[in-house]
This record gives sequence, structure tokens and C-alpha cells, in this order.
Amino acid sequence: MEHRVDEEVDRLQKIFNEIPRDQLNVVEGLIIQAARLRILLDDNWKDILENGEYEKFSQSNNQVPYDRKRPIVDNYDNRDKTYQSIIQQLTELLPKKKLDRKSKLLGR
Repeated sequence: MEHRVDEEVDRLQKIFNEIPRDQLNVVEGLIIQAARLRILLDDNWKDILENGEYEKFSQSNNQVPYDRKRPIVDNYDNRDKTYQSIIQQLTELLPKKKLDRKSKLLGR
């Protein structure tokens, strides 16, 4: 798993390499955390695809089993929200691109 995290860190560092160097200490931690979350999300998603979102559950042998959402689904949702938040933070740290006059006129 650590190898996959390292590869994802490299990928994210290339994407966010234009973030100003004075913010690098903050960015480094965010990139590492985002990479870990991305790998965990991928693994959780594979599990959800293979085993479904719901499982049969009962409190005892006498009770009729019912469908309940698997805990990994909530885990996935929470990690996804955190991942999206980190990516948004990183994106906001990227320098704003200056638009030339033609691009401004065309709305690009």
C-alpha cells in the first residue's frame, strides 16, 4: 500500500507544483494526506463493488435478518468528503492564472 501512496504523492506533487514555495510546509502534509485518502478510497470502492452497499443483519438468531448499510459505505463517504476538502484547499493555493484580453472577452 505504501508504494501506491508514494505514486499518488508524486502524481499530486506534479499537479500542485505551482503552489508558492512559502506555503510548501502546509502543502506537503495536505498532499500526503490526500494521497493516503485516495488509496483508501480506491480500496473501499473495490470492496463496495465486490460486496455491495448493504448486508443482511440481525441482532439474534430469533430475529429475521434485515438489510443494513455496511459500515464501509459510511467510511467511504466520510473519507471522500475529507479528500474533496483537501483537494479544494490545494486548488485554492494554486496561483491564479492571468487571462489575456481575448480570453476575458470570450469568457475563458
